[in-house]
Amino acid sequence: MESFLSSISTFMKIMPDHRPKDLDRIIRPKCRVLHFPIHFPDVTRFLPAHKRLRHSVQLDIHAPAAQSHVHTSAPSSFLELTLDSKSKPPESEEKVNVAGLQQCLEPVSVTPCPVPLSSLVDDEKGKLRPLHIVWPHRWEHDKDPQLFFQTLLKLKERQLSFEVSVLGETFTDVPDIFAEAKEQLVDHIQHWGFMPSKEDYLKALCQADVVVSTAKHEFFGVAMLEAVHCGCYPLCPKALVYPEIFPATYLYSTPEQLCKRLQGFCKHPQLVRQHIIQVNISSFSWDTLGDGFRSLLSAESDIILTEEHSS
Repeated sequence: MESFLSSISTFMKIMPDHRPKDLDRIIRPKCRVLHFPIHFPDVTRFLPAHKRLRHSVQLDIHAPAAQSHVHTSAPSSFLELTLDSKSKPPESEEKVNVAGLQQCLEPVSVTPCPVPLSSLVDDEKGKLRPLHIVWPHRWEHDKDPQLFFQTLLKLKERQLSFEVSVLGETFTDVPDIFAEAKEQLVDHIQHWGFMPSKEDYLKALCQADVVVSTAKHEFFGVAMLEAVHCGCYPLCPKALVYPEIFPATYLYSTPEQLCKRLQGFCKHPQLVRQHIIQVNISSFSWDTLGDGFRSLLSAESDIILTEEHSS
């Protein structure tokens, strides 16, 4: 809406004649934003154990009667992990260094979900599974895949442990960076390319920990909200539409900040897996928005019928 209204004056100035004045000021009071409605299917059967537990807590938090669960600020002790005896590390590593990770999760406004660390441990290797990063966007330049892959290569250079899934639709002209990155990141890849079905796509999202956007052009971002629905921690630019949808916790301002956040998560993936995501996606669902669309379209129909009848 802002892009449209702020561009009207400039556009009208190039018209040879019939240029109405103050058009943006006249139109603005009549404008409203009705978000694109998303159908969020039940993905419970695809979720790993820690996400199922977190999902149930998240539903309670977003319910009207659960306001008592929300805190304006959380003591740092909320970020100290309770470890079970099976996976307890040496005493010096028993607690996460909260001060060093503040930039990863602040501002924290909800108590992290008490996910048992044993549910995050790889049964075969006996240690935490690597952070799984997903990038589910169109393979085009406006989504800035260059920044995303440059960031992952920095993580690789620093010998950090992570996995990556690069999903999304491809078109005729695929940026060269995709082929180059696939070759350089081959040992880290979980999924690569367009998924054959929506169910496979949702399964892949459910297995990931963090969803990243590096977009330079975005008016909404369905893929990011679908990933959040599947339990992924979102990292988005502090620009475009994202600040309207995502709390400051999930926004980064510079490529350096993005790299630093992912680096912290690679070192401590349990922080992401225990974090309760603070995005109320239900406000973007068809169940919530459907009545608004019906009301708007019905009102327009009534106006048209009235005008036709009066003429």
